[in-house]
Amino acid sequence: MRKIIHVDMDCYYVAIEQRDDPGLLNMPVAVGGQPNSRGVVATCNYMARRYGVHSAMPSSKAARLCPDLIFVKPDMAKYKNESQNIRDIFYRYTHQVQPLSLDEAYLDVTDCKLMQGSATLIAQAICREIFKKTKLTASAGVATNMFLAKIASDWNKPAGLKVILPEEQNQFIQQLPVKKLYGVGKVTAAKFEAMGISNCHDLRQVPLSVMLKKFGKSGKYFYDLCRGIDAREVTSHSERKSVSVETTFEKNISDWKECENAFHKLISSLDRRLDKIEQADKIRKVYVKVKMENFVLHSAESKSYGLDIKLLTGLFKGLRKRYPKPIRLLGVGVKFLEQSKQSPLQLNISF
Repeated sequence: MRKIIHVDMDCYYVAIEQRDDPGLLNMPVAVGGQPNSRGVVATCNYMARRYGVHSAMPSSKAARLCPDLIFVKPDMAKYKNESQNIRDIFYRYTHQVQPLSLDEAYLDVTDCKLMQGSATLIAQAICREIFKKTKLTASAGVATNMFLAKIASDWNKPAGLKVILPEEQNQFIQQLPVKKLYGVGKVTAAKFEAMGISNCHDLRQVPLSVMLKKFGKSGKYFYDLCRGIDAREVTSHSERKSVSVETTFEKNISDWKECENAFHKLISSLDRRLDKIEQADKIRKVYVKVKMENFVLHSAESKSYGLDIKLLTGLFKGLRKRYPKPIRLLGVGVKFLEQSKQSPLQLNISF
């Protein structure tokens, strides 16, 4: 039985800006592009969220929903530096740390002898130490696997702690709404609703054969999650799966020459990034994505052994032919050969 902690910083970017500028306290704040540009909200505080503002929302829409919203330009160097300070704290308790982003990480403390080996006490100590060193709050979830630990960390935000004990796990999962399962978006949620499924107890009643028929490979994934089965292990050194670059235009573009110029600039930028990480020999796919003026995203990909510019250009031309409307965003990327596959592991949730 493993002891997994998921630590998630509360409104990380905004919290740093409010800490460094007391004038932003008690105000709705968003970190991201300005509303008069084509930017989006990277994150916002809870005051802004009460107006319906959320991450990835166009800044212009956020400003309409919350007229008093204060926009702050992102300072990624500052956020990365603070993130390293927080990770240094994690490593005092365990070397099995898997960062997901600058503001969240999984920790496996199964073999940790500190705090009498209690994952709950370790999580509390980590959150206290983070606040003492950075003046930022974190929320944490404790469970026997990564899936449940991540759900738990969001349960009592902000500055909260949720522990799912082994003997409580089965009951907790059964009552869990299916929309809480990772990978369940609006489309999947609508399918579950049409099947009369609202929580994991309902989902457990559906045979695996039906799940596979309805959801394909994802059917087995959802079948396992609603039973508390999570095969993943906390990995300290995760391999890079892809590299991409993209740009959001100040004004929508449709002229082919303008599109082509922007496309080749992105290719050059992608090439430079690949040079830095020295993984061009591991490329197995290339792809292009375009977001239209109505925010609908389209993409195309193809197998490729290397950065094939001619192939990427063909994919882009194909997208433009199918979707000739003005473009808001353009992106290109590559996907790498996966070097390792984890062996399946079923966790027993009856203790």
